[in-house]
Amino acid sequence: MATSAIEKIEMDVPIKATPQQFYEVLCNKTHHISNVCPDIVKGIELHEGDWGTEGCIISWNYVFAGKTCISKQRIEDIDKENNKITFKVLGGDLLEDYKSFKFIMQIVPQREGSVVRWIVEYEKLNNNVPNPHSLFHLSVEVLKYVDAHLAPEDKK
Repeated sequence: MATSAIEKIEMDVPIKATPQQFYEVLCNKTHHISNVCPDIVKGIELHEGDWGTEGCIISWNYVFAGKTCISKQRIEDIDKENNKITFKVLGGDLLEDYKSFKFIMQIVPQREGSVVRWIVEYEKLNNNVPNPHSLFHLSVEVLKYVDAHLAPEDKK
């Protein structure tokens, strides 16, 4: 019998936006992301609570590997002071292969721009389940689309 353990993938993604700009979109204006990258994110809906509050439940409708998918998530933790937010997956396609799945994002200021510290924590249902590297890279692409959308504001 395989033992399950929480695994992690992390990457620092340089962006041009300020931490506050980026955090504002990912936390409080999450539903606007589908306007920024409609080929990947088809829609984001609020099911419970208010946008940008701990405990709110949202669902992401997205395209991954040519398939339309859904991920129902709860904002588990918000740390405004450190521009950090944690999304815990409650249901949807990801839980077909993983016992648990979290997306953790922290935006750290740099001399120029910022860095998004992007972390995915997951627990596989069994050893035959692949690591979610492709999904991780797709989510990094979404971050880059959001940054490209915000970058012109940085120059005003």
